[in-house]
Amino acid sequence: MKNVLFVCTGNTCRSPLAEVLFRDLVKDATDYEVGSAGTGAFSGQNASRHSVSLAKFKGLDLSKHQSRAVTIDLIEKATHIFALGRSHLSALLSDYPEAEDKIYLLSEFTADDRLRGRDVSDPFGGDLEEYREMQEHLEQLLPSIHAFIEQTWKPAQP
Repeated sequence: MKNVLFVCTGNTCRSPLAEVLFRDLVKDATDYEVGSAGTGAFSGQNASRHSVSLAKFKGLDLSKHQSRAVTIDLIEKATHIFALGRSHLSALLSDYPEAEDKIYLLSEFTADDRLRGRDVSDPFGGDLEEYREMQEHLEQLLPSIHAFIEQTWKPAQP
């Protein structure tokens, strides 16, 4: 089973939207689990209203999302961890060096030179247009990480 974890700061804006968009991208695959967490998250907070409305516009439901902090259990369970920004990548590598081989920057694999290696901007506190721009970047980046996972996946040997 492929277990994909998206990580941002508070787990209320970027990573929950990445989670539902990626889950929709792989909805026909039975070998994916998809989740999200935050490096500085307070557990139990709802997704931001703009993330909820953008997801709803796509026919996706974020209304029941509850934020959660990154934990060792989530790190150990994940097969692929995608940080939405370099600060998240640094925090994950610092706190979980044993997981280095499965932690990536979300924009690492895109063919788009304008986006490769860049953070997915944090719209927290911004207007709907800032959230929409973040969503567009996610929609451009997620197919490349899906392709990366599919091309490199090697199931654990019994």
